[in-house]
This record gives sequence, C-alpha cells and structure tokens, in this order.
Amino acid sequence: MKKMKTLLAGAMLLAAAGAFAQASAPVTVTAPWARATVQGQRASGAFMTLVPAEALTLVGVSTPVAGVAEVHEMKMEGDVMRMRAVQSVPLPANQPFQLKPGGYHLMLQELKAPLAPNTSIPVTLSFRTAKGEARQLTVQVPVSTLPPKEAGVVGAEPHKH
Repeated sequence: MKKMKTLLAGAMLLAAAGAFAQASAPVTVTAPWARATVQGQRASGAFMTLVPAEALTLVGVSTPVAGVAEVHEMKMEGDVMRMRAVQSVPLPANQPFQLKPGGYHLMLQELKAPLAPNTSIPVTLSFRTAKGEARQLTVQVPVSTLPPKEAGVVGAEPHKH
C-alpha cells in the first residue's frame, strides 16, 4: 500500500511538473492585435512583438476563429510587394521580432465570423526549440481597427487635416 501511495505521489509530481513546463511562456508577447473585419470579409491579419527567452523557431499558428492560420511574409520583389506563407521563422534569444503589417504577420483565412472591434481572439503559436522540443503559447489577441500605440507601427496613426 505504501509503495502504491509513493508511486501515485510520484506520478502526480511528474504530471504537475509537465504542466508547469508547458504553462511557462517560452516567449514574451507585447502589443498583440488583430485587424477587425466586416461581414463577408474572409481574411485578416494578427500582429505582435515576440521576444523568446531562448532561441526558438516559430513553426505554426492556429485559432478557432479561422479555418486556416499561417505565418506569412511580405517583401518587395522588383517593383511588386509579394505575400507568401512561410514554414518557419527563426527567433534568436532575447531579440524582439515584430509580426507587423507589411512584414512577417499571422494570416487568418476562412474566417468563421467577422472579427469585431473591442473583442479578443485566442491565437496559439507553435515553436520548436534548438533540441527539437515542441512548445506552444496561447495569446488572447485584442481585435481593433488600429494597432495599439505600443505596437509602434509607422503610418498607422490617424491623419489630422
């Protein structure tokens, strides 16, 4: 009986340690936001700054509000701005990485409903460590028509005439 209690206590300790390791955030997220949409709009973007505590690779994104969620990159090719899905993005340790309009961003497609301002959506980011371990972080992302001031997105301020 004592051996059973010891085994049970050990199993519970391991489960708790695993839950703690999974719950610890591998990345600090600042200024998250998703662009609000209107009825009939099937896609939007989500943006934020990521600062990983260790070198990680962003390998995926998911959200229940969209049928498809991907990491996208926008860059100039000649005179044309092109957008494409990327399989992964390396994130150096302790270096801010911006997911922003006009650059790398999270593309939310096949939206199941409009993204209403002043609400938030859950977005799960998937990472891989240098050792190949999987890590995930779910962020509550506020929905807005404009980025938060701390996002520092140039050209997103309202014009004054």
